[in-house]
Amino acid sequence: MSRRVLSVCLLPFQCVRMLRCSLQQSPALTSLNLSGDFLCSVCHKVFPLQRMLTRHLKCHSMVKRHPCRYCGKGFNDTFDLKRHMRTHTGIRPYRCELCDKAFTQRCSLESHLRKIHGVRQQYAYRQRRSKIFVCEDCGYTSNRPEEYFLHVRQCHPGSPALRRYYRRQAHEGTNNVPAEHKLSPFLMYPTGYYVG
Repeated sequence: MSRRVLSVCLLPFQCVRMLRCSLQQSPALTSLNLSGDFLCSVCHKVFPLQRMLTRHLKCHSMVKRHPCRYCGKGFNDTFDLKRHMRTHTGIRPYRCELCDKAFTQRCSLESHLRKIHGVRQQYAYRQRRSKIFVCEDCGYTSNRPEEYFLHVRQCHPGSPALRRYYRRQAHEGTNNVPAEHKLSPFLMYPTGYYVG
């Protein structure tokens, strides 16, 4: 088995943009191809894809953009932060329909189904699984975004999820947001709270 070693300077970066730029300019990174394994030169973990190694290298950076509000541990990725925070909140949105055991991540549920119940999930190459929307404040889940946002508005009106939603909508423009994901600000905020 051939292994390709990527050596990248991992001095503390002032921002993620500088880290990305450094990773993209690395001759070792640009000379690698998609075949073979990719080895982290810091911890020697092996990855089947270059993009997985590139993402992994961020964990060795001293800069952590997303701190946990419970314990202060830092993360470079919001996904990793969300997964970590569920260890504090106890939120387990992925429930096994066969035995009612619950999990913090979909991949853990799928692994459980395969190992315990012998159920294999069959997904076509690049097929997307159905998305669920999870309230990180209380664990409420819905597969419909409008139900999720109405829940957040009614039960957690100060939630950062609402601010992120409108910031993303304003940044992307309303033309890029699918109709089923759009919510009127007047629906989200009680009368008198929203200034357009």
